[in-house]
Amino acid sequence: MCWSARELHSDRTQGNGLARSPGAMKVLQVITKGEVGGAQSHVLTLCRELRDRQGIEVQVAIGGDDGLQSPLACALNAAGIRVHSIPSLGNTAGVAGLAQAVRHLQAIVREQSPDLVHAHSAMAGVAARLAGARTRKPVIYTVHGFAFKAGNPWKRRVAAFAVEWLLAPLARRMVCVSEHERRLARALPLSSGRVVVVHNGIEEVPASAHLAIDPASAPPRIAMVARMAPPKRPDLLLQALARLRDDLGGEVPATFFGGGPQLASHQAMARQLGLQSVVFAGDVDDISAQLMKHSIFVLTSDHEGLPISVIEAMRGGLAIVASDLPGMRELLPDATQARLVPNDATALALALRQLVESPALRTSLGRAARQRYEQHYTAERMGMEVMATYQSALSPSPSHP
Repeated sequence: MCWSARELHSDRTQGNGLARSPGAMKVLQVITKGEVGGAQSHVLTLCRELRDRQGIEVQVAIGGDDGLQSPLACALNAAGIRVHSIPSLGNTAGVAGLAQAVRHLQAIVREQSPDLVHAHSAMAGVAARLAGARTRKPVIYTVHGFAFKAGNPWKRRVAAFAVEWLLAPLARRMVCVSEHERRLARALPLSSGRVVVVHNGIEEVPASAHLAIDPASAPPRIAMVARMAPPKRPDLLLQALARLRDDLGGEVPATFFGGGPQLASHQAMARQLGLQSVVFAGDVDDISAQLMKHSIFVLTSDHEGLPISVIEAMRGGLAIVASDLPGMRELLPDATQARLVPNDATALALALRQLVESPALRTSLGRAARQRYEQHYTAERMGMEVMATYQSALSPSPSHP
């Protein structure tokens, strides 16, 4: 499954165009996997912004056995962006696999000679920082959510912190997607000047897709966009839907977008709860068009960075209910913009009932969320801030490792 044509080809002004001008910057992006997900969507959007608006030549190295056939590779190829495969790079790579991935990435870096390497996600961050040290190329590392934060199993947290502590000095810049992640980064041996925050941004869609269905005239429909795997909690929404049905005397239709290893178990839970108006749509091509068919968006998670799916809902003007987490509070800091609730099915059901019963509330929350997107979370703003980070990292400075 690949991203849609809309996601591959935006309608924005091309800026410096597709060709790399003489002396322009060249950047190799590296990501652990090419599956459908928030970090992958971020890389795709960032590559287009850097190329089309900033005139940077971008290439992408993708881990996993399916790297060149992955959804991200498909989308990048269609956009005319060169893709490299690193089969031994993955989320569960052992020491031998990681060593092989580092060697493979070193070979790509030496062959392509980028000005810098920009890694996304934990294992890509490990491989890129080691390869960068061996090839003497500066590395930018974007943290899409530290694995040592609260909410993960303690053994994983200890191991993740140890790795980040050891490798932190090898990053010329560490990019955090939220202020909460930057606060976590203070525990690492990296000067504050080398840690920056660049909020996720997504591309605009045509005006017809700015707002979801008219909340005042159409029956409410609920959407969740999430990979069916931890830390996402679709089970909480399923339980809340059952409570809502019992309270209202009828079901509110809901669609779950996204695949993953827990899809079958969530489908079984829906059957056990007797939910008949729930659809599991899997991965879809054009999420913006799908969200237009809904007026309420829900994302429940044990922990988050700055979730792109919520920004997509903000762009679409949906009324949002989400877990009360630091990243969510940063995205939507005011009660007029969203309803943030504890990870409890009863609290979630109560918030949803308020929205289901009040078209006016759905409308006001959706408009406020849309305005928040326009002001802070566009792809153009993200691209400009990443470009500034690159320029800062490449400028002569005694603080560089």
